[in-house]
Amino acid sequence: MSAPAPPWCTERDPYADALRSGRGPLFLRRTDGWLLPLEVERWCAGADEADMSVLRRCSGAVLDIGCGPGRLVAALAALGVPALGVDTSPAAIARTRGAGGAALQRSVFDPLPGEGRWQSALLLDGNVGIGGDPSKLLARIRELLAPDGLLYVEAAPAEVEERTEVRLDDGTGGRGPAFLWARLGRGALRERAVGAGWHVSEEWRCGERPFMALGPSAGPGHSGTGAPGGAGTHG
Repeated sequence: MSAPAPPWCTERDPYADALRSGRGPLFLRRTDGWLLPLEVERWCAGADEADMSVLRRCSGAVLDIGCGPGRLVAALAALGVPALGVDTSPAAIARTRGAGGAALQRSVFDPLPGEGRWQSALLLDGNVGIGGDPSKLLARIRELLAPDGLLYVEAAPAEVEERTEVRLDDGTGGRGPAFLWARLGRGALRERAVGAGWHVSEEWRCGERPFMALGPSAGPGHSGTGAPGGAGTHG
């Protein structure tokens, strides 16, 4: 299973510029003009209390899908937890490595190290929207996790379910190419997760951010054993 990198993941785009500077403004703009502010400053800061409520639950080697500037990978590394970030943005990979985290410039739909053996995976900061098809994304992550692994997902704070075309917008006229994105609130996320072969093992909220821990339901396709050793050393 493979997918090309989104067209906005280039060396020069509004997202890359925001990550390099560590600040916004940066928005997702729908075709109807509606803007969703993106929390660039939070992403480029250290892991906060809500992030740590997830990271402390992780066990074994951790795969951070859509790692962005790498605050979660860096925080796990500081805790002595093996972690690997994957992202299609060159600027995100550069910033993650600069923060001391291990990262690969790769799509989650590309071949990845340790498939079927990751003990924990992260899908935070709205990354359940990657590719615009949460069901496909969740099915792919089942292939990556060990049979007893857990996926930690952040839902949208509002009860929403949408799949739409968006562009990155820097608020000053700079816009990237169109790509598909999705947003899921807790109810929609539960439904999509069950349909993609998961069960909800835990739900919690920290501030305004709702989280779920998902475990693979019993089924075929999980013959991997053990956790990948030295996750950051794989190519």
